[in-house]
Amino acid sequence: MNRSRSIYKFLYAAITLFFISCGEAEEKSTTDTMTTADTTAVVTPPAAANTIISTPQHMLIIRHKVADFAKWQTAYDNHDSARLANGLHSYVIGRGVEDSNMVMVAVKADDMNKAKAFSKAPGLKQVMQKSGVTGTPRVQYMTNFFQDTLVLSTPIRSMTLFTVKDKDAWKKSFDEGKQERTDNGISTRVIATDADDDKKIMLVTALMDTAKARAYWNSDALKKRREAGGVVGMPERFVFRVVKRY
Repeated sequence: MNRSRSIYKFLYAAITLFFISCGEAEEKSTTDTMTTADTTAVVTPPAAANTIISTPQHMLIIRHKVADFAKWQTAYDNHDSARLANGLHSYVIGRGVEDSNMVMVAVKADDMNKAKAFSKAPGLKQVMQKSGVTGTPRVQYMTNFFQDTLVLSTPIRSMTLFTVKDKDAWKKSFDEGKQERTDNGISTRVIATDADDDKKIMLVTALMDTAKARAYWNSDALKKRREAGGVVGMPERFVFRVVKRY
């Protein structure tokens, strides 16, 4: 009897030791796995891409009205070889929000003197007339010194033209108002100066919230911001929708 009891005790102890050992091994295995998982899960996020371009870029900006947009665009695209021969590269076409037959064309220029000569050539005037351009086109020669190429969800843009007393003083005041613009649904896309007068500014913004932006344009806050930046007179604004990018 005593011998049987001893055997049972021995078997019980052996079984208990076996389960304890298995438990320790499983816990160790789990701990090792968790440690390995935690180690491999640490991933350094990629650096955000810089979308800001500050290298000066010559631009030819043309605004005019057309009788038929589809007809005009076909003629415009067919004339691309002549532009390329003069160092001009199509960039953006926009249509007015209030008048969709009012067209804005932005063209990149390799050489501003060539761009000026091309825009004043008699042959271009004839091409425009045949394409259905009505009235006298408005041509501006600008140099971008800031551009944000980040892709946004809205195609609505505002192009504002104005004169300042001093470009650098205006830019400082403008930068200080960044959060104010963001709060009112406005995102800066392009800042440029007239190629012949750096006191003449062209500002292109994206309207993330059109209602807020329009309210801000008429606000005392913006009036004070213009005064602080030395803006002379009232700005001229053209709101358009981007319809094609090249």
